[in-house]
This record gives sequence, C-alpha cells and structure tokens, in this order.
Amino acid sequence: MFHALVHYHEVALKGRNRKFFEQRMVHHLRSALKNLKAIQVEALPGRIRISFPEEHLWQRIQETLTRTFGVTNFSFARSAPISLTSSDLTTLKDAIQRDIPSHPFKTFRVVTKRAEKRFPMTSMDIDREIGAHLCEQTGKRVDLTQPDVTVYIEVLKNEAYYAFNKESGPGGLPVGTGGKVLCLMSGGIDSPVAAYRMIKRGCRVVFVHFHGRPYLSRASEEKVRDLVTLLTSYQLSSTLYLVPFGEIQQQIVLGAPAPIRVVLYRRMMMRIAEELARQEEAWALVTGDSLGQVASQTPGNIQVVSEVTALPILRPLIGMDKIEITAQAQAIQSFETSIEPDQDCCTLFVPPHPNTRARLSDILKVEEGLDIVGMLKQGIEQVDCVNYAFPY
Repeated sequence: MFHALVHYHEVALKGRNRKFFEQRMVHHLRSALKNLKAIQVEALPGRIRISFPEEHLWQRIQETLTRTFGVTNFSFARSAPISLTSSDLTTLKDAIQRDIPSHPFKTFRVVTKRAEKRFPMTSMDIDREIGAHLCEQTGKRVDLTQPDVTVYIEVLKNEAYYAFNKESGPGGLPVGTGGKVLCLMSGGIDSPVAAYRMIKRGCRVVFVHFHGRPYLSRASEEKVRDLVTLLTSYQLSSTLYLVPFGEIQQQIVLGAPAPIRVVLYRRMMMRIAEELARQEEAWALVTGDSLGQVASQTPGNIQVVSEVTALPILRPLIGMDKIEITAQAQAIQSFETSIEPDQDCCTLFVPPHPNTRARLSDILKVEEGLDIVGMLKQGIEQVDCVNYAFPY
C-alpha cells in the first residue's frame, strides 16, 4: 500500500474539541475521494493517513489535498514495520535505500518525528543511524541546512513511514466546523474571494445572486454558476439562489431620488438575502465589500446598509485593496471567469453620481413610500434554486 500522510496545525490547537475537527476532515476526505476504489482514510495520532493500492492514484489524491481546508502539509509516503521492543532499523534502512529518489543529488538530511514515544530510540538517534547508513551505501553526504533531498520519517506504533517530499496544503479549518453563511455573489472579482475565505475558516457557504432579468441577459448568471462550480470543489456541495432583481430595481427607480438608489438597492438585497439565510439556517451574511472601493462601500453607506438586517454581515475583504484581492482571485483561479464581460444588475439603473454619505433618516423616509414588503415577497417567490455537488 501507498500512503498520504496529512498534517494539520490549527486543528491541533483545539484541545478537547480536536477530535471533532479531525473527524470533519476525515469525513470531508472520504467524500472527496469516494469515486476512487479501495481508498482508506483514517485519523492517526497527530495526523491523517490516506492509504491507496496503486501509485497512479496519488495525483488525484494530491489534487484533493490541495483543496482540503485544515491541511497544513502532506506527503507521499511508504511504510516499513518496526517493533517497540527492538532498536533494529534494518527493514526501514533497506526500504529507504531502495526508494530514495533516482534523480542526481549530492546531499541529504534525515528528519524524524516520533508519534510513538515508547520506541526505544530518540528521533535524533534514528536520524544518525539512518543517515550513516545512507552515507555508506550511496556515497552522498549529509547537509542539515540546504540538502538536495530530505528524508522524512514518522514513527508510529508498529510502523515507520518515510517520504521524500512535503507539499503545502491550504491551511484553515475543516469545512462545516464554522456553521453556515450566505454569500451575496455579484459575478465580479471580489465576492468569490470573500466566499473562498469564509470556506477556509470552516464555514459552509450558500450563495445568492441578484440578476437583472428581464432587462439584462443571462451573462452574469452563467458567470456565477461557473464560479459556484469552482468553489464547490472546496466544500463539495453548494446551493445557489438566483433572484430576479430587475423589476424590483425599476420600482425603486420610480419611487426614489437618483442619488440614493444604490443604497436602496443594497438594502433590498440584504432583506431578501436575510430571508433566504433564515430559511437555510445560516448565521451570517457575507459580502465582498472593500472599504471605500465603490459608492456603496463608503463608511456611511456600509453603516446604512448594515442597519437593515439583524444578521451579522461578514466582510472578509474589508481591509484589502484591489491588487490584493485580484492576486487571491488569480491564486484560486476565479479571476479569468470574473473578468468575463457581463451585464450585472449592479449596473442597471445606476445614477451617474450616487450619494456616498446617505443619511439613515433620509433613506427611511423614502422607504416609507415604497412597497418594501411586496418587493421582498416578490424576490422570494421568484427565486430559482440550483444545487451543486463535487466530485461531479
């Protein structure tokens, strides 16, 4: 059997709740790898082990681990038997010598961790003995600072695992440990990054997109569908609500002064999103707001928009600038989709000079003349729901 040894950091700090977080990671990995045959995923002391019968499966497992939140690093490993009553490392030495990388190298080092402290040799003793054996058999020399090859050894009960690579995972917390939140998705650069950052913190994200039909095309909807498909590869299942917002915007246009329409649009979106969040039993709303980026994201307007809902509004990008957000969008591969041309409802009926410092008293006075209850009902009744699952 071949193995992937998966390590975590934040999960290890959870004290009495650690087992819950470990089991969430194990459950997530089993679900993500369910299409592969004979895969075994189980929690071992301080790590998770994925065992698989054929080496070619490693690429698929590797891809999964790079998308699994909670994973700090992982390695492709093999194992050799050891005994807790003996210091004989002959079998381990032979296995490492047999499998050491075939590509040319001059220097190496050995790094050992003992999860099983009853093993009679210390980690440093193992490093020395394995290192001396490899020096004698290969003619290579030890370099503890900048080696060409590192031999990683992990000692567990009755088995020692060895690997020659260690790859970085995405970090964060396992999906589902942070509850459920609802994210407003515009189809632009910011909101997919905001959703990604909340999934990374363990939240399961439900999505809502407000589109401009019947006045605009389906372009923004198609973009959002693609973006949710991408994000589903991180959380394995998603729900997307599509809300027709064009007619609601038209009602606001007919009953409100132009400068404050943007704030009224946002407040109406928040009302509809809050109702959907309550149906989903989500504990918070999420937006891609970045402070001062556009008119609706000035300090005053953020405050006025936030006032309309009793749910917390999370803004994971609030202190990031566009360059930082774009860099993360490129890293998670949402950027190319986000910049595709579309007709977003945010551009529909937008005044040339929106108010950047709307006063709550003025907003409330205008809303008295609008059919807020009717628009909320209209948005909820006309919503479409799409479900996604990964692996596809």
